[in-house]
Amino acid sequence: MTNPQHLPIDTLDTPQAAAAFDLRPLLLANLTCTMAMMAFVSLIGPIARVLGLATWQAGIAVTVSGVIWMLLARPWGRASDRLGRRRILLLGTGGFTLAFVALSLFIDLALHALPSALLAFAGLLLGRGLVGVFYAAIPVGGYALIADNIEPEHRARAMASLGAANACGLVLGPAIAALLARHSLSLPFYVLAVLPLLGFTLLKARLPRQELHLKQPPKSVRLSDPRLRRPLLVAFIAMLCVAMAQISVGFFALDRLGMEPARAAQTAGIALTLVGVALIASQLLVRQLEWPPLRMIRVGALVAALGFATSIVAAQAWVLWLGFFVAAAGMGWIFPSFAALASNAVDAAEQGATAGSVGAAQGLGVVVGPLAGTLIYGLEPRLPYLLAALLLVLVACWPEARRR
Repeated sequence: MTNPQHLPIDTLDTPQAAAAFDLRPLLLANLTCTMAMMAFVSLIGPIARVLGLATWQAGIAVTVSGVIWMLLARPWGRASDRLGRRRILLLGTGGFTLAFVALSLFIDLALHALPSALLAFAGLLLGRGLVGVFYAAIPVGGYALIADNIEPEHRARAMASLGAANACGLVLGPAIAALLARHSLSLPFYVLAVLPLLGFTLLKARLPRQELHLKQPPKSVRLSDPRLRRPLLVAFIAMLCVAMAQISVGFFALDRLGMEPARAAQTAGIALTLVGVALIASQLLVRQLEWPPLRMIRVGALVAALGFATSIVAAQAWVLWLGFFVAAAGMGWIFPSFAALASNAVDAAEQGATAGSVGAAQGLGVVVGPLAGTLIYGLEPRLPYLLAALLLVLVACWPEARRR
């Protein structure tokens, strides 16, 4: 029978070292990089219009990062097992900074030179893809670093802090972009390109150089590993539901609420802002509760299902906003919990590979969600929210495996 915490005794951190572990540099790096990523998403529409790109081209430029996240999460995780969390996090944040600066320069040049639509599309695709290559390393390295330094019973709390930082980036990135875009579409990119550099600098100065997981050789983890079946499936479903809701909310405001395009865009923007606020609030609450991850997933899934069910019957904007807020509050309990559940299920030598597997499952949800959401939306506008609610109820009702 294995250690109930699934961690060899000699790899557990001492209480003194755990207390000395500083999570703030990791939070800042995640915050700044997420702000930059989301600023691009919020500005791609106007940029595409100026450059003469079709809507589908703008969509692909956004989606390519999800594809790359799905493909590279596991390789980054295995690399963090071999090379160390510190090196991978520095490589991820440093590479992200350089790639985002290059993307900003290309966008600025393209907006002034107005190249052919094909060239502009190729440049955006390459730049966004390169940014995604390095961004994929950051959450993977962060989750593995937390697993190395935080005891299992406190991991959900630490991962909720990481989720709250990402949620802040989700809100602040588009807000700063909207504020600065009044002066120039290029200005937000240059301003937000500086922030990841601050994250990189703080990580380099404050990340522990001692790699606790290197006390034993790293082990690979299969995607079909029975220990990870639940957390990987929950990770995929969670991202699938979020992506379906995000892609359909603007269309829902047009078709079900009968709004004009300008008002529909405003309604969708408010809904997505409330999502960020709810994610921050709920993940701060997770820090206080410190429930077991499986309990957190079940309660969060039921709350999120209730929110999506509310969105189904929305006939006014405020009902849609309420539904999105409640759904996001529930999802805020799920996100740190499936990461903690996966981390607690494996040995110390498998943490990087496991974090990569969780990232791959999330990336698959990001890729499949928009496609699935738009396809079923064409059949009935309420179907994306209905499917999300049903999937989350199934997650909440998934029985716990019997212990031998």
